[in-house]
Amino acid sequence: MTTFDARVDAREYEPKDKHPTIFNALDTLKPGQKMELINDHDPKPLHYQILAEMPDQFDWEYLEQGPDLWRVAITRKQ
Repeated sequence: MTTFDARVDAREYEPKDKHPTIFNALDTLKPGQKMELINDHDPKPLHYQILAEMPDQFDWEYLEQGPDLWRVAITRKQ
């Protein structure tokens, strides 16, 4: 079982608050730490945003891929 250092359930936030909340959580991660992201749709646009704004800083691994629940492990690289 994977242990997460942070968890964001994006379903709990208004659309305007989702990405800022997620990026705030990512900023708290130290190298090697993981965050679990939970959403009700594929967060692929967020993945592209992370790649563009924070290149080579995070690994992205789908843990569950819908159709109703999406879970992603995002790990800060060393």
